[in-house]
Amino acid sequence: MIEIVRAGVLASVQDLGRTGYRRFGVCTSGALDPLSLYVGNRLVGNRSDAAGIEFTLGNATLRFQANGLIALTGADCRATLDGTPVHAWRAIPVRRGQTLTLRVAQGGVRAYLCVAGGIDVPEMMGSRSTDLKAGFGGYEGRPLKDGDKLPVLPADTSHAPDISKDAVAVKAARWTFDRAQDGTPVMRVLPGPEYDDFLADAQAAFWESDWTLTPNSNRMGFRLQGPELARKKQQSGDLLSHGVVPGVIQVPPSGQPIVLMADAQTTGGYPKIGTVILADQWRLAQIPLGHRIRFERVTLEEAEAARAEVTRYLQQIETALDWQRQGILSTARRTAKTRLNA
Repeated sequence: MIEIVRAGVLASVQDLGRTGYRRFGVCTSGALDPLSLYVGNRLVGNRSDAAGIEFTLGNATLRFQANGLIALTGADCRATLDGTPVHAWRAIPVRRGQTLTLRVAQGGVRAYLCVAGGIDVPEMMGSRSTDLKAGFGGYEGRPLKDGDKLPVLPADTSHAPDISKDAVAVKAARWTFDRAQDGTPVMRVLPGPEYDDFLADAQAAFWESDWTLTPNSNRMGFRLQGPELARKKQQSGDLLSHGVVPGVIQVPPSGQPIVLMADAQTTGGYPKIGTVILADQWRLAQIPLGHRIRFERVTLEEAEAARAEVTRYLQQIETALDWQRQGILSTARRTAKTRLNA
């Protein structure tokens, strides 16, 4: 059991999302930064799709009601356990009665707490994620609040890391895949179905301008501010509603783009100028409000290569965890240390 002493700005139970139901109008939900949740779950021996807690901006406090194993990933919240600093991106043993404190997030927006076994909330449509817009899933279909107590499923000890050996610590994904120009994060984008409906000047502005993430952004969509993106007059009428997915960039009549996120609706009638590639959507989720981003045009082949790069990163983590369970990692480290001291 985990007690939420202080929930912070927004905390909710999320897994990797509710797939296969968009045709019924049910959004995907799930972690906005699924890469961090995936890694955190694997560090504590969970399946990658186990439910954890997503914290927006950190600033939360939790108390553990039982011994267990946790991992913190995503944004750096400079966490402490009973006042002692603990490292993110690695397995951390906790004891009954201990208190975990997260400070305000740095280097990102969303932090994830994964616990061995996973958060035990009812599974709905194959997922434990909270659909905040529809009010179902997760913990009572709502954001977590002070005083909530979350049950934890039994841990699968056959896949849990041996904390008596060297713990596996992974390189934070945001540094592994950092893409920036002059300090401005770059999101790779595929041109959308209505890209050619926009004026040439608007197309150029879309790629060449910096876009600011505005305060009215949320888990449904990130609203951007920049130059107005105007359509050709003959294409300025309304479109019929059509299917949309997370990552799609819609342009409403204001000319200011909206990037759809995990809780986005399943259909929409605004023209789609592009789509943030899957390999970059988790990075977008970590951009703070008021910060700027830039878009970079890529081909489908380049998007597939970027996804393969993320897959290799996850495979490297799986290999390191396998080595640890087999005792290979500790042996290799001792051998390397011996050679250095020879």
